[in-house]
Amino acid sequence: MSDTINHERRRFFGGAAMTLAAAQLSLGAAAEAKPAKSAGAIKPEANTAFASLKQIDAGLLNVGYAEAGPADGPPVILLHGWPYDIYAFVDVAPLLAAAGHRVIVPYLRGYGTTRFLSDATMRNGQPAAIAADIVALMDALKIDKATIAGFDWGARTANIVAALWPERVKAMVSVSGYLIGSQQAGKMPLPPKAELQWWYQFYFATERGREGYDKYRHDFSKLIWQLASPQWHFDDATFDRSARAFDNPDHVAVVVHNYRWRLGLAEGEAKYDADEARLAQAPVITVPTITMEGDANGAPHPEPSAYARKFSGRYSHRTVKGGIGHNLPQEAPKAFADAVLDVMAEA
Repeated sequence: MSDTINHERRRFFGGAAMTLAAAQLSLGAAAEAKPAKSAGAIKPEANTAFASLKQIDAGLLNVGYAEAGPADGPPVILLHGWPYDIYAFVDVAPLLAAAGHRVIVPYLRGYGTTRFLSDATMRNGQPAAIAADIVALMDALKIDKATIAGFDWGARTANIVAALWPERVKAMVSVSGYLIGSQQAGKMPLPPKAELQWWYQFYFATERGREGYDKYRHDFSKLIWQLASPQWHFDDATFDRSARAFDNPDHVAVVVHNYRWRLGLAEGEAKYDADEARLAQAPVITVPTITMEGDANGAPHPEPSAYARKFSGRYSHRTVKGGIGHNLPQEAPKAFADAVLDVMAEA
């Protein structure tokens, strides 16, 4: 497999600037658990852009990422999900930076300005591959150990990094808890009501679904936002700012492969077999962890009681009230930032 780098492409994305639209960001209510620290007040529409957008070669990718805070501060890596992007953390990052932390917010493979270095690399969306990307990014940025926090794909990725490379993770915040799965687990049928929530997974399993997502990725993603966060009244500018990340040329391939792989309908790469075998055992996570859930999450998610025993280190759970949906960091940035600060203080 060739690792030839397209230097023209790298130079382009290294210098590319993103046009930023005005946005209105919703704030959430405080968590049930009283935090030991507080990230300070934040006003609506306080942040519509990141001050610093960068590119770096890391592993198989040239990764686009936002950075905030002092370069020598304790590092925090914030990971988005599907169909979201780094702007899920546009209000979280400055709160953590103000507390003295170095904040890194990368576009996952298939999103935004992140690109594969070689056209020959498989556009693989399997969870172990995405987790390996984050470890490679840490290596490229010379970050030995970081607190990792995320939601959706980002929470799953954080879980996997913490399970496979606990020495690289100081602490973790995971929205919707323990999300490590396997192809074997994905074969188990769920009750009809639960299966209905995964309708897009079955849609992506078909060629019609792949073509439909490619053709209507903007409208499709907006529908997911509305279903997953039914009480979050985001405006068009807020959504459109994130939707630009889905114009990535590898986006559809990575997303569709992710969901097909989960159902055992697509092969992964052999180099991740050992990692996937370990993950299939549902390993216990040992690093200090706070799990979170919004009280109005419309996306499929487990109950906190179902995963509490999967965390053997210092652990607590917070339910964030006030109509908070699936995109918890963007809907309740202060509650999310408080959780990150608290788990770091306890680590």
